[in-house]
Amino acid sequence: MKSKYVILASALLISVATFAQKDQIKNAEKALKSGDAQGALAQLKDAENSIVNAKDTEQAQYYFVQGNAYLDLATKKVEESKNLTAAADSYKKLIDVENTSGKQKYSTQAAASITNIKGLLINSAIADTQANKHSDGAKKLYDAYQLDKKDTINLYYAASTAVNAQDFDTALPMYEELKKLNYSGKGTLYLATNKANNNEDNFANAKERDLAIKLGTHEKPKTEAIPSKRGEIYKNLALILVQKGKIEDAKKAIADARKTNPDDSSLILTEANLYLETKDYDQYKKLVGEALQKDPNNADLVFNLGVLSANSKNEADAEKYYLKAIEINPNYTNAYLNLAALKLEAEKPIIDEMNKLGTSAKDMKRYDVLKAQREGVFKGVIPYLKKANELDPKNEDVAKTLLGVYKALEMTAEAKALKATMN
Repeated sequence: MKSKYVILASALLISVATFAQKDQIKNAEKALKSGDAQGALAQLKDAENSIVNAKDTEQAQYYFVQGNAYLDLATKKVEESKNLTAAADSYKKLIDVENTSGKQKYSTQAAASITNIKGLLINSAIADTQANKHSDGAKKLYDAYQLDKKDTINLYYAASTAVNAQDFDTALPMYEELKKLNYSGKGTLYLATNKANNNEDNFANAKERDLAIKLGTHEKPKTEAIPSKRGEIYKNLALILVQKGKIEDAKKAIADARKTNPDDSSLILTEANLYLETKDYDQYKKLVGEALQKDPNNADLVFNLGVLSANSKNEADAEKYYLKAIEINPNYTNAYLNLAALKLEAEKPIIDEMNKLGTSAKDMKRYDVLKAQREGVFKGVIPYLKKANELDPKNEDVAKTLLGVYKALEMTAEAKALKATMN
């Protein structure tokens, strides 16, 4: 008889707790509707311990209100990253509960909110990187990837941004995951110029782009190939491993990559760069030769060989490769830019010597010789800078460099004409 009363008392306690829990969720909803997201979360906190024993419908409602409260705080810029992640976690729990129960009430709204959160994280990450807050940006991009693992480009950008932050411990597992996924990023851009604002818009596919052209909203359609990012991924992975003293691991990572992707010529460059970093110049030269044999008319490949040669202070080979890239593709802007930069490096020792000269007749004579040499350097880069400026007129650095060359050579008319296009 005594035990019977105990059971009845326990049932009464559970019933009272259930009613209290319902009240807390309702009170949280009211607080959120009145704009008090913090108050809503406080109400839900009181029900946190008992929610696991609640009905599926109440659990779903709890996580829905909780997610909305966190999202409300995030949109008000209150601990944005933390609250966006917390909101997404709440919505995912809600979807799990409703999938298990088979009763769908909030899942559609929650899924839409998760998509919204993903966009907010990416936009916030872009703002962070523009403000040189690369670590924050990398975390948000990784959180965006966690929300939608099919969108692997966010993992790639998270890793790249972590490298920009010099946070190699964070970047390493991201690159290892990209390696495991055999991520390439290779694709196609379908572009057309928007008539309303003159901006170049990217379309999901050629059909959508062609429809915009037909409707008259866009013009100047063009299609561009997005090159494989594997070379960059394995290069950064290898460099991080080298920095950590794991040189053999770095070599193995690239060797494995080349076996898996035998047709990806960018990986040959990555392996060459690794041997350049470890000062194994014989192996470096061997791989350079292999790269050229495999794809002699690949302008990107030849250009990258120029970059590698320039980095190893082999100016003659760098110039040869840049000129070859231009021969293959006469509109290769970066080849013109790098060629100009390479030739302008000859100015520094001339200036250094000029600054050391005195005012004697001998020094003045030497000064005139050096001045003529400097002018020769400037005259030599004009064709490359002019072509780069023609191909990329919005690049202020190119225009400013060309303007400086014109002024140094006292080419007043050319300087004036160029300056007019910069305003």
